Amino acid sequence: MNSQEKEIIYKSSNSYSTLNTLSKQTKTVWLVCHGMGYLSRYFLRYFKNLNAEENYIIAPQAPSKFYIQPKMHVGANWLTRDSTESGMKNITNYFDAVLEAEQIPTDVNLIIFGYSQGVSVAMRYVAKRQLQCQQLVIHSGGIPKELNAEDFEYLSKTTQVKLIYGTEDEYLDDSRIQLETERAQSLFGSRLMLLPFKGKHVVNVEFIEALV
Repeated sequence: MNSQEKEIIYKSSNSYSTLNTLSKQTKTVWLVCHGMGYLSRYFLRYFKNLNAEENYIIAPQAPSKFYIQPKMHVGANWLTRDSTESGMKNITNYFDAVLEAEQIPTDVNLIIFGYSQGVSVAMRYVAKRQLQCQQLVIHSGGIPKELNAEDFEYLSKTTQVKLIYGTEDEYLDDSRIQLETERAQSLFGSRLMLLPFKGKHVVNVEFIEALV
């Protein structure tokens, strides 16, 4: 048996979702990365209470869709342990295309927001493209092991990094919370703000609204 795994390059397409309208009144643009099992158009509901005139939200769509049992709802996944590097290259090119299509003005505040599995792709993209942002929000997700403090040295001194997590998160025990907190502190130092809340593995809408 002569089995080989080969790789090709081909053109592909993917959707993304937006909320509100990008205009001269827009003060803040959000790039938000959903967690596993979400679709971007439904993830936007967590941002619906933000001032619609001042906030424009862009939600990229994870490329790998699957059925969620038992009701067979459709969800999506960003990356797995298999071929993570090549998968992230594809996601990086996709994010580039999204931002090129949106033409975000340079005079607005930019918030990069990752939730759960979306944390890893958001942080990898920010580091890879050295994207300047006013806030980097790490919500209930793991920091990629390969990233280090040097990857984020380019960030402005005024950039705020916020680590949000539920103290009753079913995926985060005390040791994991301590580990992720120490990782974040080693990457971002004094710019890091810890924002724990009493709750499970859920999107904290109150914290989202407080970010602006």
